[in-house]
Amino acid sequence: MDKYKVRKYQPSDKPDWDSFVKNAKNATFLFHRDFMDYHSDRFEDFSLVVFSEEKLVAVIPANLKAGVLHSHQGLSYGGLVLGKKTTFPEALAIFQSLLIFLKTEGILTLNLKLLPKIYNQLPSDEIDYLLFLIKAKLSRRDLSSCVFNENKLKIESSNRLRGIKKGEKNKLQIREESTFDSFWEEVLEPNLKKVHNQNPVHSVPEINLLKSYFPENIRQFNVYKDNQIVAGTTIFETSEVAHAQYISANAIGRKTGGLDFLFHYLLNYFSNKRYFDFGISNESQGLKVNTGLIKWKESFGGRGIVHDFYEIDTDNHHLLNEVLL
Repeated sequence: MDKYKVRKYQPSDKPDWDSFVKNAKNATFLFHRDFMDYHSDRFEDFSLVVFSEEKLVAVIPANLKAGVLHSHQGLSYGGLVLGKKTTFPEALAIFQSLLIFLKTEGILTLNLKLLPKIYNQLPSDEIDYLLFLIKAKLSRRDLSSCVFNENKLKIESSNRLRGIKKGEKNKLQIREESTFDSFWEEVLEPNLKKVHNQNPVHSVPEINLLKSYFPENIRQFNVYKDNQIVAGTTIFETSEVAHAQYISANAIGRKTGGLDFLFHYLLNYFSNKRYFDFGISNESQGLKVNTGLIKWKESFGGRGIVHDFYEIDTDNHHLLNEVLL
């Protein structure tokens, strides 16, 4: 265990951090520092880096709030990021070193929101097993709906088929755009304000900035009728998954089957990915499911995967002392 040294991330670590994340087995572009740091004013960054001698062997994107360390709350998911060649004994020692460091720093609780398994490039359940060993508490579980492209279900819902036909009849057009202004200002923001009295997590300047950093990963697909935008979705694309980050249609889009038409197209467009992820349908911190929303996603062949959140007592690091025989 003394082999591993843990410390806080420093700006000078950025090249090594980004290189490590790019080649990790359980990471996506969301863990790159440009994605994390665009909203650095909102969070007290307390990301950690783990070294073996001079080699970076693990990172954890995180922020500190009220004395508790969280998987970075500005990201959809997080966890301990490991290299592709990391073995279980190494993962155990790295994780225990991290918990000891936090305890030494006076941080008694670590809240982890794990990366859903569909995003992994290799099996990465070592952390799940270690969470069991240290008696971590499952504090929240969300349900996301995804299409598994290697065994894709046929769209049989009469409502979806009718919506797709409506889109064809209304001569809707789908275009990939390089900016997000029209979708945000004419569709997404008005809808969110009307239905939930909320704004998107990302503002227009923020999503355009992130697009400039990650042009191949953040993509916008809009639906037009007579050259007027009526619907759209923002896709976050990773090596394994195409994830619909934002989905919205205006009154004309709903009337003309805009979203059914769009997602029928996208499921074919992204059929080279292992998964197409529609995202969660939860409310009330995972305790409730929006029936209409999940029914729509499942009618495209989406089926459930969980997104788990754990609360860890850092003092339990000693439970990892005698695991290996």
